[in-house]
Amino acid sequence: MRATQKLHELGQSLWLDNITRDLLDTGTLKHYIDDFSVTGLTSNPTIFDHAIKNSPSYDGEIQRKMHKGGGEELFFEIALEDLTRAADMFRDIHEKSNHVDGWVSLEVSPLLAYDANSTAKSAKELCQRAARPNLFIKIPGTAEGLPAIEEAIYSGVSVNVTLLFSREHYLAQAEAYLKGIERRIKEGLPPNVSSVASVFISRWDVATIDKVPDALRDELGIAMATRIYKAYCDTLETPRWQAIKKAGYNPQRLLFASTGTKDPKASDVLYIKSLAAANTVNTMPEGTLKALADHGDVGAVLARNGGDCEDVIGEFRKAGIDVDALGRNLQTEAAKLFVESWNDLMKVIDSKSMALAKGA
Repeated sequence: MRATQKLHELGQSLWLDNITRDLLDTGTLKHYIDDFSVTGLTSNPTIFDHAIKNSPSYDGEIQRKMHKGGGEELFFEIALEDLTRAADMFRDIHEKSNHVDGWVSLEVSPLLAYDANSTAKSAKELCQRAARPNLFIKIPGTAEGLPAIEEAIYSGVSVNVTLLFSREHYLAQAEAYLKGIERRIKEGLPPNVSSVASVFISRWDVATIDKVPDALRDELGIAMATRIYKAYCDTLETPRWQAIKKAGYNPQRLLFASTGTKDPKASDVLYIKSLAAANTVNTMPEGTLKALADHGDVGAVLARNGGDCEDVIGEFRKAGIDVDALGRNLQTEAAKLFVESWNDLMKVIDSKSMALAKGA
């Protein structure tokens, strides 16, 4: 039995962190669904930047739709075409799992990361345009993004909360999610809203790999994930979360993101085998998914009580790592990187549009 199937049977959803027109057209995504137990998909500006830049598969659509406007508007036309197709492929999984699984994700413009009102407005518009019940709108869990998360949830938009790094980030967005749901319950609105909280893992290790002893190499990301997992489990048991479950809402699930191994000295499935846990999601790059299916294994299930995560984090503090400050910095830097990818994506679309227009 493949490790992918073992994780699926454990109760962890495996999602692909990639989307390209070629994946859809060649049947590769269907292969991953049928043979590798993939039950969802995530995207971000960087993924679309690489897809459009490195493939001619989008040229025809860009040429057909560039009259509708360039840059951002054209991008969302393209992205929604891909993601609605993917959503339809996962629709059966979505229905059979009682809307717990089978989701695809589209991110709002990262330029709106510090504008809550515009983020919430954009999330609603994209949700309406997609017209799919299994589309998450990704909203960053920054301090400025929290009001947008609450408002989007309240408005009936299912949200993938992204750019979370620390336990504090997780708990802050969980509160925003709860407030949105509680407003819906108070007004008697239907329980047709879902969410995942995406915690980024590997960037912790990238940031510390040259600053700590070899014994601590690639240990911080897993320790932070385990700490957050404990907070997640504790949160689900609180009276407020039990109340929304009683009202018919699926609890928000924890999602492990940024799980591709960056250290060439480490296992290529390091973060997959170390983060096995029921009622969670692991979204992984295509190469990591293939490695897991080919030669991966499943490690011990994450400790509900956090295991030795606090001891490991303590060792990093002793080594001079200010873990709290690093978590804040990682979120800030990640938001900046997404803006850079977004700006590059807009340039790629505009340059392709101009080149295609000249050749028309």
